[in-house]
This record gives sequence, C-alpha cells and structure tokens, in this order.
Amino acid sequence: MSKMTVEVVTPERVVYSGQAEMVIARGVVGDLGILPNHMPLVSPLKTAPVRIKTEGEKEVKMAVSGGFMEVRGDKVTILAETAELPGDIDVERAQAAKGRAEKRLSEKYPDLDFQRAERALQRAMARLDVTK
Repeated sequence: MSKMTVEVVTPERVVYSGQAEMVIARGVVGDLGILPNHMPLVSPLKTAPVRIKTEGEKEVKMAVSGGFMEVRGDKVTILAETAELPGDIDVERAQAAKGRAEKRLSEKYPDLDFQRAERALQRAMARLDVTK
C-alpha cells in the first residue's frame, strides 16, 4: 500500500512525524479517513482520538484537542492545541478530570460555564480512549 507523510504538531513540539497508510480524525462535520492521494482538504478538528495506521495492523493513537488538519498531496499535517501519546497520559488524573467534569455538568448551577465543562469532559474521554 502506498504511504503518506504525517506530522502532528503542537505549539510546544512535534508529537509525531512519519509515514502512514491512513489517518483517522474527528472533524467538526464527522470522522475523516485520509488515505494517500486524498484530495486537498482543510478541516477543523474536534477534541477526540486520532489514529495513524503506520504499517499493516500497526497504529499510533493520540488524544488531540482542537486545531486543524490539512491534507495536501501525500502529506497530512495536524496543527493541534494539544496532542498526547498514550505514554504521556496519567490515567488516574484523566479519570479524576472526567469525574469532575461529569459532576459539574450534572449539578446545573446557573453560573456554570457549560462549554468549559463539556470541553474538559471531551479531553478526559479522549485521553482515556487512547490509553486502552
């Protein structure tokens, strides 16, 4: 199978750079599966896991928060606010963050910043998903 170059970059560092057979990411309009020679595309990304299929059944997973994905020729670039590989994630901390966000969302306080609590829950769930 042909390959493409994939880079995942945050403001702090290059999280991933390598060759891949497929990239699966969640855009604001739904899941996107990118193969080599895909038509040019720019899409905002939701907070969700990104899967990079490198060779056969091998896969790199990471939790990505926000940002954009650009597809041009045989190159996919993900510019993300944050991107965390499974080894960088503290599972206990992510579980605690998920619990706090769920509690905030269930309490229905009038001064609750619903969007902030929902983003925190999405980040925690993405982190936990990639550590499975």
